[in-house]
Amino acid sequence: MPTLEEIVAYCDRRTRRTAFKDFPGAFNGLQVANNGRVTRIGAAVDAGLAPFDQAVATGIDFLIVHHGLFWSPPQPVTGLVYQKLSVLLGGNCALYSSHLPLDAHRKIGNNALLARQLGLRPRRWFLKHEGEAIGCIAATAIRRDDLRRRLSALYPRTIAIECGSAAPRAVAFCSGSGQSAVGELAPAGVDTLVTGELREESFNLAQENHLNLYACGHYATETLGVKALAAELAQRFRLPWDFIATDNPL
Repeated sequence: MPTLEEIVAYCDRRTRRTAFKDFPGAFNGLQVANNGRVTRIGAAVDAGLAPFDQAVATGIDFLIVHHGLFWSPPQPVTGLVYQKLSVLLGGNCALYSSHLPLDAHRKIGNNALLARQLGLRPRRWFLKHEGEAIGCIAATAIRRDDLRRRLSALYPRTIAIECGSAAPRAVAFCSGSGQSAVGELAPAGVDTLVTGELREESFNLAQENHLNLYACGHYATETLGVKALAAELAQRFRLPWDFIATDNPL
């Protein structure tokens, strides 16, 4: 039976946690410990009370999340903060968070996996944060209409804004919030973006700059990396794993 230390060390190495600079407040790595042993791995997008309840009920004692507990200044351990910690500690469930490292990873990252879902291979990387490129770009022969159909089959809530080429030569990918990627498309020589969510003004930007923008859901586009890391851990350490879905429509 692997120890918590062994599991955390593997995750840290695989995601390059110590070398990767994230947004302020996004504390990547082990956020809550357990008794030191891991018997079942879980993956979820958010560090929410409902995913915690489901994880503990499933017998998970090591839960990987994309959006961790810590995004703001320190808070009193009261109310929902207390409830969340109580569920984890009472259920002996460790919590491991990996945000931007699991967006940018070349093999098990959200963006690389988004491209591969469409049968595309990332060739270039863009959208740098603290020197690290987060988004990827893949050459494509997929026409715009077919791209929309494929994305809608994978992500039924896809919103398509099509003001760019009917036959794009490349597609950019930026999981989660893609607003910062819109202005980086033209410098990267791309007019088509697959992302999670966009702001209202993105429609005007698409019209004015002749862009194709596909918003497939923030939550939906960030399920891939945590699943991939959990599956890899499960195989390496011969443990079962589960994905905790919350049906988040956003």
